[in-house]
Amino acid sequence: MQEKLTFSSDGLKLSGVLHLPDRRPATGRLPAFLVLHGFVGSKDESHAEIQARMLEDMGYAAFRFDMRCCGESEGERGQVRCFDQVADTKNALTFLAGRAEIDPLRIGVIGHSFGAAVSLYTAGVDARIACVISSCGWGHGERKFRGQHPTPEAWAKFTGLLEKGRQHKRETGKSLWMSRFDAVPIPDALRKNLSPQALMEIPTETAQSMYDFRAEDVVANIAPRPLLLLHTADDSITPSEQSLRLFEKAGQPTELMLITGTSHFPLAPADAPRTKLMIKGWLDKFFPVASGA
Repeated sequence: MQEKLTFSSDGLKLSGVLHLPDRRPATGRLPAFLVLHGFVGSKDESHAEIQARMLEDMGYAAFRFDMRCCGESEGERGQVRCFDQVADTKNALTFLAGRAEIDPLRIGVIGHSFGAAVSLYTAGVDARIACVISSCGWGHGERKFRGQHPTPEAWAKFTGLLEKGRQHKRETGKSLWMSRFDAVPIPDALRKNLSPQALMEIPTETAQSMYDFRAEDVVANIAPRPLLLLHTADDSITPSEQSLRLFEKAGQPTELMLITGTSHFPLAPADAPRTKLMIKGWLDKFFPVASGA
């Protein structure tokens, strides 16, 4: 079952969809996940929706929602900031914990790519989150961008755009806009995995916000809550080095899973069956549907 819902975050109305499985645990209250979409993406027709449906099939409630400035939520289109998304996630957690069908002590968070970075940071600063699944995420914005713009020429172009954006803002008071692919390059063959509602242009302030964002600084705080770092081994969008470094800094229990033969979208149709088996195995051990199982 799916139910469209809205909730408030810093005075903005955000749009979400709650997935509820048919079966219920003996307590009558469901373990749940907040599902965070990727970079200027959407809760709909996206990796976030695939994750939510997967979790529903496994017996969890799943709440996918549009961050402010994205999808059907309020806020100026594209004006995305990392710490705003952390606030949105915390407010979504408060909202979901108040639902009668949800166990407020068993709410985890799952995110993909940018959503994974926000998941990690939020769990690092909010002890209410019960577990974390990071899919192809990142923990250090500057180092991530250096991996995405590896040549001196590419790095100079990217940092030059950031500086141009700062100057434009000083001189005009307005944002300078750039292609999302000038911030996060995505090979043409993989762009089909983006939500059709994903934004194609962003203000340079969004890229600067990502550059400055460091979930690595708080990832150790997640322990002793369970953390899964899932990454494609040859990720051509977000370097897998990011999850390796997060693993080094995290406490226990943390597991790192690298998936070969695909890039950045581990739940794309060809790879979904084995990825789901890996996730389910981890959930059965660390965050089972039945509490105390």
